[in-house]
Amino acid sequence: MSDTLKRQAAQAALDEVESGMRLGLGTGSTAWHFVDLLGEKVADGFECLCVPTSEQTARQAKSLNIPLTTLDDTPKLDITVDGADEIDPELSLIKGAGGALLREKIVAAASSRMIVIADDSKRVDVLGKCPLPIEINRFGARVTSNAIEALMADAGATGPATLRQTNDGTPFVTDGGHLIVDACFGRISDAKALSGALLAIPGVVQHGLFIDMCDTVYLATGQGIERITRQNR
Repeated sequence: MSDTLKRQAAQAALDEVESGMRLGLGTGSTAWHFVDLLGEKVADGFECLCVPTSEQTARQAKSLNIPLTTLDDTPKLDITVDGADEIDPELSLIKGAGGALLREKIVAAASSRMIVIADDSKRVDVLGKCPLPIEINRFGARVTSNAIEALMADAGATGPATLRQTNDGTPFVTDGGHLIVDACFGRISDAKALSGALLAIPGVVQHGLFIDMCDTVYLATGQGIERITRQNR
């Protein structure tokens, strides 16, 4: 997706934000545009109070003089705007390619609404086209990875589960000090069951399945911006 379409999706989400709101700021290339546009409004006097979902987003927001807070000080947010790696017809998501899934999920859960901005390539019929990021504790990481691989085998998954690494070959470490396993489950027919099975593994901190959390998607397509709303809201 071109930066122009990303920015259009971000602008569409920003149009739903009212002065004085408490906002969750997502992480990633599309969320970057939302934060950038928000910074322009703040410079013109727009009032908001924001919780960033990553240190990267916090740095960007601070550079734009966007007022920041924490969930300890502001435990209830109005809207979180974030990106996604996959979006299914029920607006369930896979997130975490940027490595911020734990904070993203905590912030989204603290929000009255979650708005996702993405491009049309992120739309899937069934989740699982891309690897599922799973955040794990460093302690016993090998044991936890083995348990994830056993769960994948039981589910008939043929893809690998790999420990995420940085460009220099060292393990990727999240802002919370954890590791990430990218697990290729393939088609995820029952996301809720998989969520429960993963969270039952000692050592799994959180996973990138966002179920019943997203309310609205602004999808950038070649024909413009498509607004999709979860039907059971």
